[in-house]
Amino acid sequence: MRRDLTPRRLVGMFLFAPATIAVLALAGAPATDAAAPSAEQALTLLRDGNVRFVEDAPEAPNTTAARIRETAEKGQHPFATILTCADSRLPVERVFDRGVGDVFVVRVAGNVSDTDEIGTIEYGVGHLHTPLVVVMGHTGCGAVTAVVQGAELHGSIAPLVDNIRPAVDFVKRNRPELSGPELVAAAIEANVWQSIDDLLSRSEETRTLASKGDIKIIGAIYDLSNGRVRFMGEHPYQSR
Repeated sequence: MRRDLTPRRLVGMFLFAPATIAVLALAGAPATDAAAPSAEQALTLLRDGNVRFVEDAPEAPNTTAARIRETAEKGQHPFATILTCADSRLPVERVFDRGVGDVFVVRVAGNVSDTDEIGTIEYGVGHLHTPLVVVMGHTGCGAVTAVVQGAELHGSIAPLVDNIRPAVDFVKRNRPELSGPELVAAAIEANVWQSIDDLLSRSEETRTLASKGDIKIIGAIYDLSNGRVRFMGEHPYQSR
């Protein structure tokens, strides 16, 4: 499945002159920051923020007009790259009680890792130097449910969810006793691991940074019913 050479993307490539592209890159370039958090510190910030969100006690850090001006003038310095679903019930910055410039978010139906998403993550870890990558699925994911149920899909949705099929097939093959909501829940978790697997297998830059210990990549599941994020740790077969 390739989504990087569509006619619309080819048009976009010719619309941006080299000078314009250079300006866009510099606008997001991070400055050297001696106080940049480690992966574990970044994870703690996310955990603590989610606790505040669930307890309805947000601090709303970095959400002032001054913060907006600061990031516009000095660039962005996010401490985590987060790949998650496009579901409107999953407001990422609010879920982690973070503000402007804190997290570099990639959103797509089914939180899949394909060309566009992987390229964006590479920008996050390679250019913005985020030490932590979180691939976060969520309960009741419509994209995963559609694949599990074999729903008829139209337009570009069918090729989009192709990335989810290996996860669903894996669960059906290895957990034949599951059905209904339990099957969907297991497939949602497997799809998080599938996205991480796709990222590491297809991105040499990300794979190298992870193997050197420069970044940490973990999976997570967001519960739509209560707002809690369950962090699942690194891919069980990441060393592969």
